[in-house]
Amino acid sequence: MEAGRKYLRLLRVLPYLALALSMVLYALTERPSAAQFEITAGIAGLAAAWTTWLIVQQPDRDRQPWLARICVFGMIAFAAALSVRSPWFGLYSYLAFPYAARYLAGRWRWAGFAAAAVVLSIAQIGGLHPLTGSRAVLWAVVACLDVALTGTITLHQQRSAEKRMAREISAELAAANQRSEAMMAENVGLQTQLLSQAREAGVLEERQRLAREIHDTLAQGLTGIITQLEAAQRTGDAAEHYRRVGDAKQLARDSLAEARRSVQALKPGALEGARLPEALAEEAARWSAVSGVAADVTTTGQARPLHPEVEVTLLRVAQEALANVAKHADASRAVVTLSYMEDVVTLDVLDDGKGFTGSGDAGGPDGSGFGLIAMRQRVRRLAGQLEIESGDGGGTAVSASVPAIPLGGNS
Repeated sequence: MEAGRKYLRLLRVLPYLALALSMVLYALTERPSAAQFEITAGIAGLAAAWTTWLIVQQPDRDRQPWLARICVFGMIAFAAALSVRSPWFGLYSYLAFPYAARYLAGRWRWAGFAAAAVVLSIAQIGGLHPLTGSRAVLWAVVACLDVALTGTITLHQQRSAEKRMAREISAELAAANQRSEAMMAENVGLQTQLLSQAREAGVLEERQRLAREIHDTLAQGLTGIITQLEAAQRTGDAAEHYRRVGDAKQLARDSLAEARRSVQALKPGALEGARLPEALAEEAARWSAVSGVAADVTTTGQARPLHPEVEVTLLRVAQEALANVAKHADASRAVVTLSYMEDVVTLDVLDDGKGFTGSGDAGGPDGSGFGLIAMRQRVRRLAGQLEIESGDGGGTAVSASVPAIPLGGNS
C-alpha cells in the first residue's frame, strides 16, 4: 500500500520536473530567439496547468471515462506541440504512458499508448525538421517500437504495482485478522472471568439468602420452641403445660414448612393467599400469643398488591424486629405500622422497651447475632433504607423504606 502511494506521488511531481528540465536544455542547446522561447514557454506553461487540472480532477476511469480520456489525450496533445518545438520535450512526452495506463482502460488505453508513442518518436528521431521520406519511415518504425516496448513495460509496471498493492492489502488484512483474533481471545478471557465472577456472586448471594431465611425461620422458630418448652417445665398447671407443649409443636411444624419454602425459594406461608397487611396482622397475633407482649398492626394509605420480593422483605423485617423485641426489649407493647405511599412503602416497628445504645449493626442490641445484618441486606437489595433509633429506657424504632414496586414490576 505504501509503495502504491509513493508511485502516485511521484507521478504528480515528474511532469513539472520534466517540463522545467526540457525548457532549460532547450534554451541552452538550441539557443532559440526570444519570440520562439516565449512561444515554447507559453505552451509549456499551458501543459503544466493542464497537468495540474488532471491531478486535481483525479478522474475515475470506470465512473468518469470521458473525463479521463479528455485529460490524458489533452496531455498528449501538449506533449506533441512541445516535441515539435524541441526534441528535448520527449522527457515530458514519455510521462503520457504511465498516465494513460492509470486513467484509461481497454482499447482507449492502447490508443493512448499509440498516440504517446507517435509523439515520443518525434523526439527520438531528433524532430520533424526537415520532414523527408526516410525520416517519415524512421518515425513510423520508431513509433511502432515505442508502442510495443514502452506500452508493454508500462503495463507490466502497472500490474506489478497493483500486485504489490494487493499483497500489501492482504498483509494488512492478515494483520487485522490477527488483531481481531487476539481481541476475540481477550474477549473470551474476559467473558470467562465475568462468568466466574457471576457464579461466585451467585453463590455468595445464595449463601446470604439461605443465611437470612434460616435466621428468619429456623432460628426464630427454635427460639420460640425453646421458650414454650421452658415455660411448660416451669408451670405447675396441667392445662397450661399442655398448651405450651402444643404451641411448641405448632411452632416446630411452622418452622419446618418455612424451612422447606426457604430451600425452594418460595415466599413465606403467611403471604400465600393473603395480602401483606393481613399477613402482618396474623404474624403479630401469633407473635403476641407466644411472647406475651401486646402488638397492634395499623395500615395507612391505599393498600395494593406489591411485587413478591417487596412483600417478603417487609414481612421478614417485621418478624425480625418483633423477635428482637421479644428477646431483648423487655417491652409491654409493640406497634407495627405499614404505610403505602405513591412511590415507596414503609414499615415501622416501635416498642416501649428498655432500648439500647449503639447502632446494633453487629446483630441484635447486645451486639450479637445476624438479625439486623439480615434486615439491612434485604432492604438494600431493593435499593431501600433501614433506620434504627433507640436509647436507654426510650424503646426502639425500626423503620424500613423500600420502593413500592407494583405486582408484575421488576425488582
